[in-house]
Amino acid sequence: SCDATQFCNCSSMGLDFIPGGLTGKITVLNLAHNSIKHIRSEDLQQAVNLRALLLQSNKISSIDEDSFRPLGKLELLDLSNNSLAHLSPAWFGHLYSLQHLHLQGNSYRDLGESSPFSGLRNLSSLHLGNPWFSTIRQGNFEGIVVLDTLWIDGGNLSQYEPGSLKPITKINHMIINLRSIKVFSAIVSDLLHSVTWLEVREIAFTIPAEMQLLRVLSSSFANKISFKQALLTDATVPEIIVSILEDMPKLVEVEMIDCRLLGTGRWEIQIQANQSETVRILTIEKLSIEEFYLFTDLQSVEGLLSLLTKITVENTKVFLVPCSLSQHLLSLEYLDLSANLLGDQSLEHSACQGGWPSLQTLNLSQNSLSDLEMTGKSLSHLKNLILLDISQNNFGEIPDVCEWPKTLKYLNLSGTQIPKLTTCIPATLEVLDVSANNLKEFGLQLPLLKELYLAKNQLKTLPGAAPIPNLVALSVRRNKLNSFSGEEFESFKKMELLDASDNNFICSCEFLSFIHHQAGIAQVLVGWPNRYICDSPLAVRGAQVGAVHLSVMECHRSLVVLLICAVVFLVILTLVAIGYKYHAVWYLRMTWAWLQAKRKPKRAPAKDICYDAFVSYSENDSDWVENIMVRELEQACPPFRLCLHKRDFVPGKWIVDNIIDSIEKSHKTLFVLSEHFVQSEWCKYELDFSHFRLFDENNDAAILVLLEPIQSKAIPKRFCKLRKIMNTKTYLEWPPGEEQQEMFWFNLKIALRS
Repeated sequence: SCDATQFCNCSSMGLDFIPGGLTGKITVLNLAHNSIKHIRSEDLQQAVNLRALLLQSNKISSIDEDSFRPLGKLELLDLSNNSLAHLSPAWFGHLYSLQHLHLQGNSYRDLGESSPFSGLRNLSSLHLGNPWFSTIRQGNFEGIVVLDTLWIDGGNLSQYEPGSLKPITKINHMIINLRSIKVFSAIVSDLLHSVTWLEVREIAFTIPAEMQLLRVLSSSFANKISFKQALLTDATVPEIIVSILEDMPKLVEVEMIDCRLLGTGRWEIQIQANQSETVRILTIEKLSIEEFYLFTDLQSVEGLLSLLTKITVENTKVFLVPCSLSQHLLSLEYLDLSANLLGDQSLEHSACQGGWPSLQTLNLSQNSLSDLEMTGKSLSHLKNLILLDISQNNFGEIPDVCEWPKTLKYLNLSGTQIPKLTTCIPATLEVLDVSANNLKEFGLQLPLLKELYLAKNQLKTLPGAAPIPNLVALSVRRNKLNSFSGEEFESFKKMELLDASDNNFICSCEFLSFIHHQAGIAQVLVGWPNRYICDSPLAVRGAQVGAVHLSVMECHRSLVVLLICAVVFLVILTLVAIGYKYHAVWYLRMTWAWLQAKRKPKRAPAKDICYDAFVSYSENDSDWVENIMVRELEQACPPFRLCLHKRDFVPGKWIVDNIIDSIEKSHKTLFVLSEHFVQSEWCKYELDFSHFRLFDENNDAAILVLLEPIQSKAIPKRFCKLRKIMNTKTYLEWPPGEEQQEMFWFNLKIALRS
């Protein structure tokens, strides 16, 4: 399970113990998703160079104290999602190089009386906690000074001794999942000067009386605070805003992701807070407001937003930004309102005169815009707007003339159902993305354009170079291009990158040859890094055009594939003809019958024998067999038990299986030979099986009865042993006279009893 880098992947193998044979060469051992319950001291003794040990999602409930002693070079240990009821300091005492320790998802309720991590001087990230984790004591984190990430899953954390986290002087990212506001306040009190980014998950801010505990945040030196899956109400939001925005001295970014607000923005008290001098970034994603259509205009917070430079409100059902709010966003440079409900009229109101005066980047993708002319006009007064993303709206047909901000350089119109481009597109653009539309041609005059993205359209020819002389990068992948030549690139003097993958042409060898042999073109393309991306082999992609030498297969792939298919067809046709002539189908059937026979014992146990003989005959000889032979033998004294296919085969069972089982359960096999027998398909199956089963065993279990004279040459040549037996051994021949028939029956009965 190990590769060349000594990464050994033994995950999801159903192991219930650590496999033996581990050597000092192994650097990464993945034993995740197994059923390991116990780690013994000798399991990892030889893995002295192990850097990563992944044991998550097992059933580990016990670990010998010196199990990890040899792992002095271990950097990552993942014991998450197991059944550890306690943590022992002895486990980690010799892991001097450990940087990442994952212990979440076990069943321990606390970390013990002392610190399990006191010897982990190089620890960078620590993940701990579980649904039963309830207590953190002083001394639990002794020995840890600096952490990049500390993640505590404390959904039921109810007891926190003040000062427990104070030994950690610096935490870059603190993630804490809890429900108790009191515990949250106590933890924050210990981390006022040590946490850079504080992330709180699954907490409910619903009781106004508890909000006073959040005032401790005003003394925190965190640069960023995040709330994920939190619950807020109209009654608690004002206190949260005051606690965060008023006094946090170094706060730059506030983030709310996948939270829920019970209310409509009608705060019960007027927010009395000073404007934060440090907060610059506000991110709100997937905020659920059940009655979002009743939400107010947020006049009470307008005065707190003037210094924000970056706002993201994504997938939150925003259908309108009040004009007065937009006008207060004086410093806003970046605004992302993607995946909301903004329409043409609401955008006109949101981007009113005086609104967003410093805006440079605006993302309105995945909204409900449908009028490109109105969209451009609504934004035309934004004198600093450089980048506009209005992709994945539904514009359809666009007019010939539109009004845009004169500073606009980047425009994304991908996935907007535009069938044809017009001069509505601003001539000031340097980057234009019109991918995933229904375009059949591109002929716009865009003299400043440097990057053009035309992927996933219906283009059959490349854009002309003259209207876009400064083009540096062109993407035409997934169109309907079928060919192009070097002449088409003569005027693309500044082209550096062409992506023409996933089209209808094979990699253009003519184009590569053109570059090789036309010195003038090579000089024109001297500034090109010569990355030619097309449906070429992976080894060619990104290579220097001058160094590429494609084979005939790569240049004429369709022709070569056609020839290969033709040759394969002829070979198959020839094999079928040869097989028909030399009875290949018969030999396949014989092989199958032989395999079936080989799977069973050569002789059935005596208790399984049901018949004295299995009778193999042609349907055309059934009158003699059923009315004469069966009556004579089954009414004899003692009577013989015969197996006939008409009477004794199991209905619904495959006929070949019936034949094999009947022969297996019979002492003898009685073949009634005639011209009809030789021509019978099912008699052939019975002979096929007996050919292997009976004659190859050199026994006398086969009895041949010649019902009518038949020449040996009339038997098919493939039954060579049957022909040989008829030529070398005695068989019974049905006589015409009655006196001779009595001797025939006597001899047949003797043969059946032998």
